[in-house]
Amino acid sequence: MTTRGVARYRKCYTIFMPTARPRHMITESDRLAEALDVAAEMWPSERNERSALLRRVIEAGIETLQREAIERRETRIRAVNAAAGSFTGVWPAGWREESRDEWPA
Repeated sequence: MTTRGVARYRKCYTIFMPTARPRHMITESDRLAEALDVAAEMWPSERNERSALLRRVIEAGIETLQREAIERRETRIRAVNAAAGSFTGVWPAGWREESRDEWPA
C-alpha cells in the first residue's frame, strides 16, 4: 500500500523508510524542551507540533552557525590583509637562492 510517494507497510514500519537520507532520534532533554517552548512562542502556528518546532530550532541554529563561520572567515582575511607586506625586508636579498645552494643537488 502506498500513499502519495510514501511507502506504508503493514508490518514493521522501521525496516523500510521513505527516504535514503540519515534519520536521527533525539531525546527531549530539559534544555531542548526549553528551546522548543521558546520556539512555540516564536512560531505559535506550530506550537502543538514539537517535531516542526525542532526543525525550526535546527534551522535557526544552522543560520547562526553559518553567520559565525562567515564572520570568522572575514576576521581571518582582515588579519591576513593587515599583515600583508609587514615582513618586507625581514629576509635579506637573495636568501632563497643562498639557502638552496646549501643543499646538495
